[in-house]
Amino acid sequence: MNTIQTLRYRVVDGWEQLPATFTHLDCVGVDVDSRDNVYLFTRNQPRVIVYRRDGTFLRSWGEGFFTDRTHGITIGPDDSVYCVDEGVHCLYKMTPAGELLQTIGTEGIGKKGVAGQTGYDGTLESIRGGPHFNRPTNLAIAPNGDLYVSDGYGNCKVHRFSAAGEHIQSWGNPGTGPGQFNLPHGVAVTSDGRVIVADRENDRLQFFSPTGEFLPNYGGASVSAPRCRARSRATSSAASRSSAPTARCWRGGATRAALRPTRAASSRPTTSASTPTATSTSPK
Repeated sequence: MNTIQTLRYRVVDGWEQLPATFTHLDCVGVDVDSRDNVYLFTRNQPRVIVYRRDGTFLRSWGEGFFTDRTHGITIGPDDSVYCVDEGVHCLYKMTPAGELLQTIGTEGIGKKGVAGQTGYDGTLESIRGGPHFNRPTNLAIAPNGDLYVSDGYGNCKVHRFSAAGEHIQSWGNPGTGPGQFNLPHGVAVTSDGRVIVADRENDRLQFFSPTGEFLPNYGGASVSAPRCRARSRATSSAASRSSAPTARCWRGGATRAALRPTRAASSRPTTSASTPTATSTSPK
């Protein structure tokens, strides 16, 4: 039987040796490459900052390239760096030194996107769902190299791409039921290919097969997972909330082995964001 492993952390004061002219009032993502170099993705002077394991500054890149709405960073098995830029509705594949290798946007490979047509008018209630992307949030890499992208502030989908960037499938609809999303904000893939989606405004994690089938019991085992509901919204009717099916989800207590992700979506340090109480999908 798997046992729960306790993770312990301690603050290393003065670890980050940041150049004097740099600021990063908002850090939206962090990941680690095969050499234990740490990649920090920032806003307010949006850029990628790279540190050695001991916090020594190595380099930075992306100045003047990224918008102020950077969102997620993922290091691939080959140390390629995937950056999600919500502000232009696309993701970039970069070298560790910041050379652009590939762009995947609303119109496909090689193009930055305008917002995908999802009905989004700035509120979650307006979203009906649509093609990629409308303010995407994060990316995870499967053991076979497929890319999964959570989308996002202006959509209600997970999009699956091949390692070459070709769109394979999408799934998800707005709502609180099984397989439905209310701001898919993060995504990870386990070592056996299961896809975990952070369904932010529904306050839950949902588990899927590699091809998007909803898994009611995470890990394929019979586990007593708590049931979750979306928080009440002033603009949502009580009737619609009470009639919606409720998905099984995870809020804590799972074994570490059951949630162990692949290297590209590993249990390295991650940034956290506070959850707003309003229905607006502006910053975070």
